[in-house]
Amino acid sequence: MSHAATKPARKRHWRKLFVVAVVLGAYPAFVMVATYSHFFAAGLPGGRNGPADAYRHSLASAIVAYTSSPRCVDLVTAVMERGGQGNAARAMDAHNNRLGARIGAAADSWTAMQQAVLAAVNEGAIDARSPDQITWLAPDAWQERLY
Repeated sequence: MSHAATKPARKRHWRKLFVVAVVLGAYPAFVMVATYSHFFAAGLPGGRNGPADAYRHSLASAIVAYTSSPRCVDLVTAVMERGGQGNAARAMDAHNNRLGARIGAAADSWTAMQQAVLAAVNEGAIDARSPDQITWLAPDAWQERLY
């Protein structure tokens, strides 16, 4: 095979890698845009460790479970939140991720999923222990930030 014949093959290889990278990057971007558009609209307090944080985590997890699989949420929770180990904020996030994934996996529609997550947050509480209730930390731990 000549050197000139391998050039088009290499070019196709790089194009395929580029397309795969774009596709892999598009899904997280979709999840983030969908999550934050609702996060801002909800106007909840406690962007970090409060109800808004709980909403963001449970909604993002519901979106991922609804559009792909609850297993993806489990994997991300294990990596990003260390499975809920280490501190109260990680435990809260992991708890809300699991509940959001269950809501997303059971939803009949996109709208029903969003409504169920918001309803779950509205019924949430400080330091909720039930696996069926959204939780957040006490107000003295809240921070008004976007993540």
